[in-house]
Amino acid sequence: MSPAPPDRAPHAPSPPLELTQAELLRYGRHLILPEVGLDGQLELKRSSALIVGAGGLGAPLAIYLAAAGVGRIGLVDFDAVDESNLHRQILYGTSSVGVPKLEAAAARLHDLNPDVAIERHETRLASANALEIMKRYDVIADGTDNFPTRYLVNDACALLGKPNAFGSIFRFEGQVSVFDARVGPCYRCLYPDPPPPGLVPTCAEGGVFGVLPGVIGVLQGIEVLKLLLGLGEPLIGRLVMFDALGLRFRELRLKKDPACPMCGEKRTIHELIDYESFCGLAPAAHADEDAESWEIDARELEASRARGEDVVIVDVREPHERRIARIDGALAIPLGELPARAGELDPARPIVLYCHHGVRSLRALEFLRQSGFRRLKSLRGGIEAWSREVDPAVPRY
Repeated sequence: MSPAPPDRAPHAPSPPLELTQAELLRYGRHLILPEVGLDGQLELKRSSALIVGAGGLGAPLAIYLAAAGVGRIGLVDFDAVDESNLHRQILYGTSSVGVPKLEAAAARLHDLNPDVAIERHETRLASANALEIMKRYDVIADGTDNFPTRYLVNDACALLGKPNAFGSIFRFEGQVSVFDARVGPCYRCLYPDPPPPGLVPTCAEGGVFGVLPGVIGVLQGIEVLKLLLGLGEPLIGRLVMFDALGLRFRELRLKKDPACPMCGEKRTIHELIDYESFCGLAPAAHADEDAESWEIDARELEASRARGEDVVIVDVREPHERRIARIDGALAIPLGELPARAGELDPARPIVLYCHHGVRSLRALEFLRQSGFRRLKSLRGGIEAWSREVDPAVPRY
């Protein structure tokens, strides 16, 4: 399927572009490709791309787009670099820990290619700002790890007529595609409804093979450059799935869904919506209420133990995680075993559930509530918070 040419983002008139001597040397291996050549490299220089998420996928993607000479690269992120990022987010080094990601990323990319303009959007992409940010770029690359933002990026791209170079990763597997509602299916055609909250763990809870985002992020980069140059056959209407353990690629053909509410024959979505609610997540106004009733913080739990209160602490992580770190005295019941082992718990006693960051423990809490348990709490922030706030001797991972 031939790509639709990107709608060039508006910019101020400028003199005709040319390559400097330094750029001719830098891009020499591009220039001798007949499919790229001088005209193609100039096209990249006048092009722009927005990368949503400067994490595992955004890091290799940003590096290769900057190296290739894409003239203007936007980055959207609002996080700071953490030690746990370093095994896969290759934009950052040890000296970047604690630094805002976009600050560290801009410095690295400027060092790589000072001729490329790096634009920082240090904010959470939301319905209120997505269209304003995204309209200024030719191609959007989605490197996010949560469903509300994926649907937001998809819908904003469809409304703006922008191609979306999509990637996702989990554990040892990844997916990549190009969603362009002008000429093919959009993300909603493939996933009409989001999964139930908590069903698909984040990388922080489920883990990710460190080199996997490099593979998927580079594939996204290939698609972005093909779209900007009008080369080859982009992944419009195709989904490539990669299995790192088997080193196998599979391809699925995708079709536009006539009933798609975003790009179908009788579309019903004409503006951005509340994506947190659409994905079944608690509205921000009620999130603190829910946390107050369902969660306990690490210092509060430690104080309860110090008072000698009869609290049962249940570790719902996997055995290999307990080998790394644990809270002394906790009962080990992995989340997957909880339905079969719930009878080991006394509903009359207060129970505090914990995992790595607090996601699986909330799922465990919900299951036990449905099973009749009432004296339940989830440790906010999981064993990570326990290590930071109560016992630094407990290893962090």
